[in-house]
Amino acid sequence: MSGVPPPSDLVAEHVVLRDVELDVRRPRDLEALVDADAFADGEFLPYWAALWPSAPALAEQLMDHVGPGDRVLELGCGLALPSLAAARRGADVTASDWAPAALELLADNAERNGVRVEPLRLDWFAAGAATDDRWPLVVAADVLYEARNGPALLAVLDRTVAPGGEAWIADPGRRPARAFWSLARERWTVDVLGDPPSGAPAVRRLRRRDRPAG
Repeated sequence: MSGVPPPSDLVAEHVVLRDVELDVRRPRDLEALVDADAFADGEFLPYWAALWPSAPALAEQLMDHVGPGDRVLELGCGLALPSLAAARRGADVTASDWAPAALELLADNAERNGVRVEPLRLDWFAAGAATDDRWPLVVAADVLYEARNGPALLAVLDRTVAPGGEAWIADPGRRPARAFWSLARERWTVDVLGDPPSGAPAVRRLRRRDRPAG
């Protein structure tokens, strides 16, 4: 089974961020989502169904910095905690993922938390993956868990970040992320938002350089 489980197989995560409480329903058992045929090569493992550690860090940065009128796109949203948090601050939020089940559950979680989040199906690895729109702020949390994700993410950022816009990427320091940051610095300036505690996930801000580094 690779879709959203029935309600009896969902559990609620109660998350407190700054002055806001969010309830995020997620699948109880990730292994039950694995379809042996679809996920045999690991490409389509149901990573979307877990609440990963960088999501709260990114969500808090969004709550500190966005508000009504701000437009935000989340890439690889999974359970979309950052999107829900930004929407609670009044931002105009679009949440994207390759997995239809993630977007289906997003609709339920948005309704439960009294917010509106626009869903968008976006597969980074599809030929010419892009949208017809660009956003002033594009964000992602815990998406650099495989080496191949880095180049794909940079390509999608090129197509989705508006001129003069920013990307915020939250990561707990996974090994595959190291190559991504080296590659990103060729075309983007990179700095850390806030002052994360030692060992905690960091949220890095990317802004386009006027010209390539070097």
